Amino acid sequence: MSALPFHRFAERDPEALAVVDPCGERWPRGRLAALANGAAHGLRALGARTGEAVAIVSPNCAEYLAVHLAAVSAGLRLVPVNWHLARDELAFVLEDSGAAVIVAHERLGQRRLAQIREDARSARLHVSIGRAPGYVGLAEVAAGAPRSPIDVTELGRVMPYTSATTGRPKAVCLPLGNARAALEKTIAWHASLGIEPEAGNVHLCTSMLYHSAPLDGAFIALQMGHAVVLADRPDPRRLLELIGRHRVTTAFLVPAMLVRLTKLPRHVRRGYAVSSLRFVVHGGAPCPIETKRAILDWWGPIVWEAYGAAEAQGTIVSAEDWLARPGTVGRPIPGSAIRILDDDGQELPPGGEGLVYIKPHTGDRFHYHGAPAETDACWRGDFATVGDVGRLDDEGFLFLCDRRTDLILSSGMNVYPAEIEHTLVQHPAVVDCGVVGMPHELFGQVPKAFVLAAADASPGPALAAELLAYLSERLSPMKLPRRIEFVDVLPRDPNGKLHRRRLRRAAEERAS
Repeated sequence: MSALPFHRFAERDPEALAVVDPCGERWPRGRLAALANGAAHGLRALGARTGEAVAIVSPNCAEYLAVHLAAVSAGLRLVPVNWHLARDELAFVLEDSGAAVIVAHERLGQRRLAQIREDARSARLHVSIGRAPGYVGLAEVAAGAPRSPIDVTELGRVMPYTSATTGRPKAVCLPLGNARAALEKTIAWHASLGIEPEAGNVHLCTSMLYHSAPLDGAFIALQMGHAVVLADRPDPRRLLELIGRHRVTTAFLVPAMLVRLTKLPRHVRRGYAVSSLRFVVHGGAPCPIETKRAILDWWGPIVWEAYGAAEAQGTIVSAEDWLARPGTVGRPIPGSAIRILDDDGQELPPGGEGLVYIKPHTGDRFHYHGAPAETDACWRGDFATVGDVGRLDDEGFLFLCDRRTDLILSSGMNVYPAEIEHTLVQHPAVVDCGVVGMPHELFGQVPKAFVLAAADASPGPALAAELLAYLSERLSPMKLPRRIEFVDVLPRDPNGKLHRRRLRRAAEERAS
C-alpha cells in the first residue's frame, strides 16, 4: 500500500521543516520520517499486530508525532493518554484499552514510569522516549530498521477515550478498513476551506496532544506538508511569541486560550505580530460571545469555530456567518449532516430543541470499545449522538443549548460528575453528594459539589478543605470542585436518581 502523504513530502524534500519541539529543537521532515518509519518496522518486528493498541503517555514533543505516524503506518491503534491523570484513572485506560505497547516519556519520572509498568498488565512491550529503567528506548526500537515506509494492508487509527454515563471514559473505535478513505476525505475538507498543501503553512499546536482535536490537527498538518510548532503550556504571551517567531499560519485553540489572549493589556497585544495567521479554528467548549467578538476585532475574519466530538466531526462556521448569527456553531461539513431528534427519535423542525445527531463525514461507523449497549444507544440509522442538546435555525445553522446534560467541559476536557461523586461519597463525613458544572469565564465550566454531611460532621470551611484534600489524592486537578456547598437535602426522586438540573438551577440562583 502507498505511504502516508507525509512520507511523500519527506522523500521529496527531507530538509524541509517538519516539527519545532517545545524546547525549540527543529526537526526536518527526513529526521521525523526516519524515526517514524523505523518505529513502525520495529514495533511490528517486536510482535505488534494489526489492530492492537499502542498507548502513549507523554508531554508534547516531536517524538509523540513520530509515534503517531508509526502507529498509523503499522496498522495499530494509537491511544493518547492524559499524563495528568491520577494513578487509578491512568491504570484504567491502560488496562481497558488492552494496550500491547506502552510508550512513555522519561520526563514523567522514575516513580510514575514504574507505576505504569506495574499497572499496564496487558502490555508486552514498554518503550520510552528518552531513557527509563525497564523500558526499551524508542531510538533503539527504530535502530537498524528499514528507512522506507512499512507495507501494510490497513492503516491504523487513533483510539481516543471520551465520555461515559457511568463516570468511566470509553474508547472510540473507528474501522481500520476505512482509515485511508477517511484520511483522504479529511485532507480534502481542509483544502476546501482554503488551506493549501505546503504553501509555506505553519501549524501551531497549543494544547496537549492527548486531546483528539489538537492531535488530529497536527497530524493532518503533516499530511498536507505543513510544519508543526508544538507548545507545552497554555501561556498567551508564549503563544503570541511563537506566532511571530515562526510565522504561524494555522492554529487550533480552545476558548480558554482565547479568553486569556483577549485579557492581555492592549499595549501587550500590540507588541506581537499576528499578520501571518491565515486560518484559526477553535472548539472543545463553549466560547463566550464577547470573547469571540474581541478576537475577531483583533485578528480579523480568519477565526472559525468547529463543533464535533471524538466520535464524529459535525459543523464549522466562518467568522462572517458567525457574526450574522452570534452563538451558532455552524452548518454540517461536506459529507456530514445534522438532525435534531426528540426522545422518541422523531426529527424536530427548525427551532425545536432536542438531541444533536451527526452523520460522520468520513462514512465511519464507530463503536465504543467493550460497550455494545452504549454503542447501540447512541446510533439511529446513520446518525449518532454524544448527548448534546441543540436546535437548527431555518438555514440549517446549529445552536447548542446544553453541552451534554451531566458532562462538565472544562478547558476542553471531559469531567464526569459521577466519578467525582463516587469518590467523594467514600469520605466518612459525606452522606450524599451531587456535582454539576458551573459556567466559568476562563475554563468554560468548572465542577461544583453539593454535600450532605454526616450528623457528627461540622459543615464549613474546615471540612470543605478536608474534602478537597481527600479528592486531590484520588483525582486529577481538573476534576476537583472549585467550590463545595453544604446542603440539608439533595434532590433525588423515589428511585434515587439525582436531579442535576435542579441542582444546577439552585447553583445559578445563588450565583446571580
